[in-house]
Amino acid sequence: MGRPETRDEVRLSAQQARNLHLAVQGLLTPARARATRARVLAAIARMRLLQIDTINVVARSPYLVLFSRLGAYEPRWLDDLLARGKIFECWAHEACFVPMDDHVLHRGQFDARSKHWAHQRAARMHREHRESMDKLLAHIRDNGPVKSSDFERKTRVQPGWWEWKDEKRWLEAWFALGEVMIARRDSFQRVYDLTERVLSRAKMDTVALSPVDGTREFTLGAVRALGIAQARWIADYFRSGRKHKNADLDDFVASGELIRVQVRGWENPGYVHREHLPLLRRARRSALRATHTTLLSPFDPVVWDRERALGMFDFDYRLECYTPAHKRRFGYYVLPILHRGNLIGRLDAKAHRGDGLFEIKSIHLQTGVVPGDELIADVAGAIRECADWHATPRIIVRKSNPETFVKELRKGLATVG
Repeated sequence: MGRPETRDEVRLSAQQARNLHLAVQGLLTPARARATRARVLAAIARMRLLQIDTINVVARSPYLVLFSRLGAYEPRWLDDLLARGKIFECWAHEACFVPMDDHVLHRGQFDARSKHWAHQRAARMHREHRESMDKLLAHIRDNGPVKSSDFERKTRVQPGWWEWKDEKRWLEAWFALGEVMIARRDSFQRVYDLTERVLSRAKMDTVALSPVDGTREFTLGAVRALGIAQARWIADYFRSGRKHKNADLDDFVASGELIRVQVRGWENPGYVHREHLPLLRRARRSALRATHTTLLSPFDPVVWDRERALGMFDFDYRLECYTPAHKRRFGYYVLPILHRGNLIGRLDAKAHRGDGLFEIKSIHLQTGVVPGDELIADVAGAIRECADWHATPRIIVRKSNPETFVKELRKGLATVG
């Protein structure tokens, strides 16, 4: 066969490219083995980033992202990995859990990320509250880890977002500036400690990659994590800088580190990391068969970049929880539906844990999607598995688009229930 994969004539269909992407992300087929702590860590390592969000209408995003790949597992395992120093938290794509093995990479990028909003806000906070922030850091040094709840609020609470007490703001600023890390979480509340102590417990040193080496690894690492990516999609993954152009990747292609691929229907070429050459060969033979159906978090790597989700899946996705209710098209916290290699719809869900109820306020299929027996059975099964994992076994589906789909889905749920 030679090495045709290193030349520009390598071609994939759009579906072959999607399947390659999903295979690398761990979403091509259902998990074959029972979930374990080790598999949770392996899933995070595969993605390189696990974005954190606190909304808990259903399971908080990082837990749901793992469920989509692993099936039912113990959410406390993620917390355990953080407490044991196997993963850490940092600003990357946004606030993320990251494998501790990647700390050397991310620590070297504090200066490069000086334009990130979190870093800029932290730097301004330190300029304005230097004495108080320095005293707080000294307190941690002398007394050990702290939570924001350890400190009394000095001002009256005002309604609205980001109404944190001063100490919370200062702790977050020190976190963004790299002086403290998250030692663990208690009921999802951050516990802060000095960076050197967290790294010491994890048996990691404080060395960092140079900015040049870091930029190179972020570029190659993003392509590796995505499976296949257009040049303009790469920088968003780690929020590593300006968007790349094809010419920026010529040296990587010439060295064989990246493989340039033509994808039918894409205006621009895609790029595949050489580590995934065996998967690329399978994709070209249509030997990567998508069989997984699951619900995705709004902050899943597959959909967090709106441009990429549109280009890869023809799926225009925007999270509407920050949109005024009367302007929402689909709902407050809408979960994309992955079905056998395609994003075929979305549903607005809420887990009423106290009542054991998983409520689907609405479910919308993509235009042109025909809900045949296989799709109905697969989507019903995915909803059932997600509801059971939430310990909300009773499921209600209120409405759908198309309107007739809700009746068929209810029948499917009765079958799998």
